[in-house]
Amino acid sequence: MIKIHTGSEKLVIVLHEIYGVNVHVKEVCRSLSKEGFDVSCPNLLQQQTSFEYTQEAAAYRNFMENIGFADAATKVQKIVMDAQDKYKEIYLVGFSIGATIAWLCSETDCIKGVVGYYGSRIRDYLETNPRCSTLLFLSEQEQSSGVAESLFNKKNVELHQFSAEHGFSDPYSSKHHAPSRDEAYSKMLNFLLQP
Repeated sequence: MIKIHTGSEKLVIVLHEIYGVNVHVKEVCRSLSKEGFDVSCPNLLQQQTSFEYTQEAAAYRNFMENIGFADAATKVQKIVMDAQDKYKEIYLVGFSIGATIAWLCSETDCIKGVVGYYGSRIRDYLETNPRCSTLLFLSEQEQSSGVAESLFNKKNVELHQFSAEHGFSDPYSSKHHAPSRDEAYSKMLNFLLQP
């Protein structure tokens, strides 16, 4: 687990992709801490090393067989509950499976906001109705792009689609797309820093 304390009254909990707490996630955590947030990133994989990008199928299988969305969401909700008395505002920022986990947690009362990057599995949880402001970044090139139509009319959801592939914000991924990454990051910061 990564924990970075800056003395902020705002906590951002970063939720990783299927690969685990890799270099990209660590850089996101450092970047958010430089913006003045306290940052926490739980290791939801229950293993010390992260998967390589070439191990995508094994990483996905590991998550689905050994962790799953429901258990991961329960763990994140416990982290939120344990932190709620220490912070005025708690946000979740998730990538891929982390975005879907954040989406599942968006009905939790003490969460101020959720940011989800390419959470394609949200399509399986469209019955979720966020109680907090929720900012979603989707890939237009993903097969599950039909999810956007289901989300456009949801209360508390702001949706942006990018002409990029799943994983576009990760500079270490072959699917990295710098213009989309930069635009999404700017929108995320504005969202997290709003009064």
